[in-house]
Amino acid sequence: MSERETPNDGGTGGASSASDAELVYHVNGELVPASEATVNVRDRGFMYGDAAFETLRVYGGHLFEWDAHADRLAESCEILQLDHGLSDESLRGRIEETLAANELGDASVKLSISRGVQPGKLTPSPEVDPTVVVTLSPLGRGGVGGEKPWDGPATLQTVKTRRPSNRALPSKAKTHNYLNGILALLELRVTGADEALVLDDEGYVAEGATSNVFFVDGERLCTPSLDGPVLPGVTRDIVLELAESEGIPVREGFFTPDDVRGADEVFVTSSTREIRPVGTVDGIDVETGPVTRLLSRLYETRVEELYES
Repeated sequence: MSERETPNDGGTGGASSASDAELVYHVNGELVPASEATVNVRDRGFMYGDAAFETLRVYGGHLFEWDAHADRLAESCEILQLDHGLSDESLRGRIEETLAANELGDASVKLSISRGVQPGKLTPSPEVDPTVVVTLSPLGRGGVGGEKPWDGPATLQTVKTRRPSNRALPSKAKTHNYLNGILALLELRVTGADEALVLDDEGYVAEGATSNVFFVDGERLCTPSLDGPVLPGVTRDIVLELAESEGIPVREGFFTPDDVRGADEVFVTSSTREIRPVGTVDGIDVETGPVTRLLSRLYETRVEELYES
């Protein structure tokens, strides 16, 4: 699955004051100091991972691609049949209240909605009293000349853990159930790689444990198809849009690990990483080439427009 948090200090709009003081979170309609923020131990999000979430970036006080994140959150909740009854405007308002309380202009924000507290049985009740939580971390200024939330190109390692079929666990639902990704990342402890290259049951590349994967084959930009168990990343969509605007041929399909290992360029994407080039795949060196640099520059320009608005 894709698009996770990468904490970082700094940023504009008072980020330094937030990093010096305790952060404030938004829990069920109230602003609460982070050290006091709790959920009920019988909450289904805690007990079963029965919850949906979105992680998004805030640049200069602007929620980046909010509409896309809100739409994906709504789709996740629809798949879970979790009718929380809250409007997108209400959810956005809670995020903005949390940013204001922390005096943060640049941040990584996580919005979570669980089915709430219900009787201790696996079968959900139709009535839902949702638990809604907004947490955040300061994350440095983005855009042209901004700070990168990573140090240098990533190392990518193919792991044994497989992504489950869509028939087993719908990949379009971004839920709190992250055991599959955790198992993949645990495999990286041996080599210390930055990200896992996760395959599907058929042995085709699906995605990273916490990112979408792209590679360049000649002049063509390639990425695993959403017909497989691949989360439709918001940053993934932006990259495809930017590639189309530049006339870069794109192929969404089914690829083997050898396709990625032999690629001219490789990079991974997520809301917090943005576009991170990959330096090695299973120990094989990969160059940061012109396509990666171009798309990164275009992405930075899009972010920079938020600061100028």
